[in-house]
Amino acid sequence: MPVRQTTVRWRDDVRHLLVSLAVAVAGYTLLVLIAVAVVASALGGLGLPLLRWALGRVRTLADLQRARSGLTPGALDPVSLTTLSGVLAEVAAALSPPRTRRELLWLASPVQAFLAALEVQLGMTAAAGVLMPVIWVVAPGALRDYLGITVVDLSSSFLAVPNGLVFAALTAWAAGPLIGIESWQARRLLGTSEVERLAERVDDLARSRSSALDASAVELRRIERDLHDGTQARLVSLAMNLGMAQDLLATDPDRAAALLTAARSQASTATTELRALVYGIYPPVLADRGLDGALRALALDSPVPIELDLRLDRRLSPPVESAAYFALVEAVSNAVKHSGASSIRLTLDDHGDRVVLRVKDDGCGGADRTQGTGLRGIEGRVAVFDGSLDVDSPAGGPTLVRVELPCVS
Repeated sequence: MPVRQTTVRWRDDVRHLLVSLAVAVAGYTLLVLIAVAVVASALGGLGLPLLRWALGRVRTLADLQRARSGLTPGALDPVSLTTLSGVLAEVAAALSPPRTRRELLWLASPVQAFLAALEVQLGMTAAAGVLMPVIWVVAPGALRDYLGITVVDLSSSFLAVPNGLVFAALTAWAAGPLIGIESWQARRLLGTSEVERLAERVDDLARSRSSALDASAVELRRIERDLHDGTQARLVSLAMNLGMAQDLLATDPDRAAALLTAARSQASTATTELRALVYGIYPPVLADRGLDGALRALALDSPVPIELDLRLDRRLSPPVESAAYFALVEAVSNAVKHSGASSIRLTLDDHGDRVVLRVKDDGCGGADRTQGTGLRGIEGRVAVFDGSLDVDSPAGGPTLVRVELPCVS
């Protein structure tokens, strides 16, 4: 590795450890404040505001260390149940969540401070050896013993330089392993435990299940409304016309023929509406030709030119296929209606265990999933399959909608 890269890496490692030392000092200060706050709370409840503030700063320091160690930030802990009451109950609730306890244990651990102090000590020892002649010239006799070497004059001070160089190399080499040990400790104490991961997974599944149920309820209401207001009304009118035609067939054949013609038209219209309703549930083109063919049909019908880049050589499971199709239809529809785009690029990549869908337009941008129902509908649809939705839409465009759907078929 070139000398410059080695120097830069060592500088960054030393800076990292110095920040670790500052974090450790701040952490010990917070521990003292927490102890004072707990005692004050026990005596009269006056320490509760200080306790809450200090625990908030503990979470800030812990999240800083998580970021420095490549871990995800900690979520807010739920308040634990307690059999105590009053002030003691509030103190217990503040200190009892597992993540909070592990953060306090991390602060109390001397490992991080020791590792940083060790690096500082190695650096100071190296500097003292390398600069020993300068130290002797500036302050003769200030440092007479250095790692077993007695310095009595300028010539003997040079004997310390080789040892100083050795410690300089040791300092540069040790920084990486020391940071590795620190990161290992952070992962053990600040990382998400298996129980927490399972709890988060249960929460995600509960949210996606609720979203799926809501979406299903909305869809059922839409189908019921379309059937009631459209197809059902036409079928009722059709039955009435057929009944009147039957009554008039013997006495007024011309009127009966007109009623039969109207009934035929109503039957054709009802068939068209039913076909459209079925298309909205599961398009026949999707069932017949798969996702690739359905998207090509979508591109042909789009009023805005769509460039396709489809890399899919298999049929997905019907639920995933349907979710992917309707997510893309909604994304394209949003681009056509709201972006003012002159072109749209639709990409589908098959990664085996997942498919990644992208819809990019050259429109005005500014798409926001919190505004309107289109993007929220896509998010709810893919969440059922543990999928994800990302939207990048700066003001002025372009807009990129990215959907990722896990799949195993």
